[in-house]
Amino acid sequence: MESFLYQASIYLAAAVIAVPIAARLGLGSVLGYLAAGIAIGPVLGLVGAETEDLQHFAEFGVVMMLFLIGLELEPRALWDMRHKLLGLGGLQIVLSALALMGVALAYNQPWGVALAIGLTLALSSTAIVLQTLSEKGLMQTSGGRSVFSVLLTQDIAVIPILAFLPLLVVTLPLHMNSDGSITRANGDGHAGDHGHGATMSLVEGLPAWGVTLVTIAAVVAVILAGVFLTRPVFRFIHAAHLREMYTALALLIVVSISFLMMLVGLSPALGAFLAGVVLASSEFRHELESDLEPFKGLLLGLFFITVGAGINFTLLFESWAAILSMAILVIAIKGALLYCLAVAFKIRGRDRWLFTLGLAQAGEFGFVLVAFSVGQGVIPTGVAETLLLVIALTMLITPLLFILYELQSRRMGEAGAEIEADDIDEDGPVIIAGIGRFGQIVNRLLQGSGFNTVVLDHDMETIALMRRFGFKGFLGDPSRPDILHAAGLHTARILVVALDDKDAATRLVAYARKTRPDIHIIARAYDRVHVYRLYQAGADDIVREMFDSSLRAGRYALEKLGLTDYEAAEAERVFYAHDRDAVRQLAEVWDPNVPASKNDAYVERAKTLEKSLEAALSERQDEPKRA
Repeated sequence: MESFLYQASIYLAAAVIAVPIAARLGLGSVLGYLAAGIAIGPVLGLVGAETEDLQHFAEFGVVMMLFLIGLELEPRALWDMRHKLLGLGGLQIVLSALALMGVALAYNQPWGVALAIGLTLALSSTAIVLQTLSEKGLMQTSGGRSVFSVLLTQDIAVIPILAFLPLLVVTLPLHMNSDGSITRANGDGHAGDHGHGATMSLVEGLPAWGVTLVTIAAVVAVILAGVFLTRPVFRFIHAAHLREMYTALALLIVVSISFLMMLVGLSPALGAFLAGVVLASSEFRHELESDLEPFKGLLLGLFFITVGAGINFTLLFESWAAILSMAILVIAIKGALLYCLAVAFKIRGRDRWLFTLGLAQAGEFGFVLVAFSVGQGVIPTGVAETLLLVIALTMLITPLLFILYELQSRRMGEAGAEIEADDIDEDGPVIIAGIGRFGQIVNRLLQGSGFNTVVLDHDMETIALMRRFGFKGFLGDPSRPDILHAAGLHTARILVVALDDKDAATRLVAYARKTRPDIHIIARAYDRVHVYRLYQAGADDIVREMFDSSLRAGRYALEKLGLTDYEAAEAERVFYAHDRDAVRQLAEVWDPNVPASKNDAYVERAKTLEKSLEAALSERQDEPKRA
């Protein structure tokens, strides 16, 4: 017990110290976890042999992550991704495996060992990449969705790869034992060991058709349970009125599905993802997300720490040049292939670099495949040790690749991020720059009222989706002057700026105001500080994206607290009018070079305005009483 508590303290302390430092330096949490593992393992020697066992436990974080990702994808969305899953993902695995097999052959490995190495290194890190994409808000970009499609294909491909690897054992050299028997050596002078101890399986000993039927039955059982059993079970748990039971049920769902998948020889991660997709349209989706998110984060963090702690620095120091060059070569080869695929599948601009750099590493499934290959006698132990080190190094380099992506993305942004813009053949009184959740509502209202609009957005998939629903839009970066002028900036009466990028929105407003002093500019603001920037840039009407919905929610709360509909509506109106005036006054004293808390004039004006708001609301509530 003392040993367990000691080890737990070491791992938690390393994470608590290293991860905030890495996040503050802009390196991301993944690099922080990896650095923490290196510190407590190879550097300080605080942890040892238990790291490998912990890694198997921590891999359950990957399972939870895929379950939570599945909750975000409805079956229809998954069906829409089928072309990327089969085309983009399938080609990436095949081409990467063949290219890396060629490199292994150049290192004088037998063709079977080389193919096993190629298949192992072809897979990327689902855990690191998806965690980083989520942290940096890149999951919903076109590049992020392409990356996810490939990762999902790779997770599915683990199953046939595991089935295929034992067939390669015939390529290993024969070994004569002392008793005269012949086995195939695994590199240590003895035959590959297929494992010790009994394992639970529903398909062991069954003929091929029986394995197929049992596997299909397990998948169907997961789908049917998700459709028909979750609602009554959740209602049963709800009747207990115990919050922890929801967490227990969420864990039960993921653990039991993972266990069932293992019994039939499928990937637990794939089964969890399938269950998540089935439950994506359930009313309990958000409950499951909130219950599992903390467990996922901690287990993934533990997994990354064990990867760092498991790096064999002794072997690395002995052959550091060769091993480092191998890791860089893997990244370079995969990166080149990924870039070519991105060009072939018309992934453009920043998304192309995200796709290329995000998937260039080897992944955590590589550890599983290497261990399986050694056990089956496919890969010699000496080769396996080097291979594990190469995989770990590529994963360690991955956060640095994302930093390189950000630098490249920033450079492309400054250079104008060249995209092939559409020829704009229409004009109208209103230009809408950005057609996300905000811009599309504005566009539908205006077009439904009979006004023509010219819609611009730099995301090809967004424009394509918009056209599919019968709304015309043009592909082009709205922050580029030539695109704006082609859209009719000189003749338009109104410019609606609804870009997600705050800095780009501010620059667009400033340029439009300078070019057309008479145009009316309506801009979407992210927060109050963004309001001040847009105000100084020259926007006429500024709408905070959460303000109106928050105000409406406050009115509902007042009604439930006993105010009449009229009183609540009046309070909402008074607050709205006062806040608009307050923002204008505060914008006049706001200084972008001084933090608001240290701007004395700003603080004093804010205090005065807040007292004025309280007095106005109090007076409005007293009016019915005086009457």
